[in-house]
Amino acid sequence: MNKETIAERRIVVLDGYTPNPGDLSWDALEALGPCEIHDRTLKDQVVARAKDAEIVLTNKTVLDRRVLGELPKLQYVSVLATGYNVVDVAAARQRGIPVSNVPIYGTSSVAQMVFAHILNLTQHAAHHADTVQQGRWAESPDFCYWDFPLVELDGLTLGVVGFGRIGQATARIARAFNMKLLAYDPNQNPNDHPDVSFVGLDELFSKSDVVTLHCVLNEETKGLVNPRRLALMKPTAFLVNTSRGPLIDEPALATALNGGRLAGAGLDVLSVEPPPVDHVLYKAKNCYITPHIAWATRAARARLMETTIGNVRAFLAGKPQNVVN
Repeated sequence: MNKETIAERRIVVLDGYTPNPGDLSWDALEALGPCEIHDRTLKDQVVARAKDAEIVLTNKTVLDRRVLGELPKLQYVSVLATGYNVVDVAAARQRGIPVSNVPIYGTSSVAQMVFAHILNLTQHAAHHADTVQQGRWAESPDFCYWDFPLVELDGLTLGVVGFGRIGQATARIARAFNMKLLAYDPNQNPNDHPDVSFVGLDELFSKSDVVTLHCVLNEETKGLVNPRRLALMKPTAFLVNTSRGPLIDEPALATALNGGRLAGAGLDVLSVEPPPVDHVLYKAKNCYITPHIAWATRAARARLMETTIGNVRAFLAGKPQNVVN
């Protein structure tokens, strides 16, 4: 496709700040045609900004049926993420508008964040470093001190709910710590993973010392971590979620933590993001929440942008790729 044809396609990025807050370059995208990049777009700004665009890129800005209906020139949507629930893909399909996503980019980064939370829950390195800065070590009558039970991972059991790419990457790290592995995933063939014991959900929750969630969010998995399953967990166990917030019944988790029924939780996602200032888990005992950043290493974001630009380039060449609808 020649440059003259490409230049006819106007590109609008609705919310480019989180994928690229300034440490990466949009040059490769801008080379594909007239390009307008917005850091953020409010709900009532979407139509005005995108109405003359043939190509729209979105990260979290919603493109529902109503909005799509007010974008007559729209020919293609590329989602700067793996999840594409922000786009009404059925409505787009009805209009013949392909929607692409980025299926693989943050596997290693998310698995790394899982263990950042696990190591925080078991070692509390940041907490103890803070207390040293506050002068407690200098004033200690002993040569050392610790404020939480320090837990060794060697020999403990990691339960992985969802054994896709990220679940498997997490399991590889667990092996380096000599952890035992349980997994639940009805879409996997256990024979392909001989060093992993595939079990039912209830058995996984009851036998694991750490449960980490890596499954998709749908009607079946929403509220998967509920009061009954939390009651199955060991009181010494930890729960980690870097997947989707609504997988967990958050009030039930707060109750379990505050009641000593669970030793701790590390969460990178919540059911509403950003969460309200009075979220029930903010004051829950031994609950550590990070602001949905497992995906956000520079390396992962670079892969995200590279694939997205490749998606746009493929559409312009008449061969859309990574199409989800």
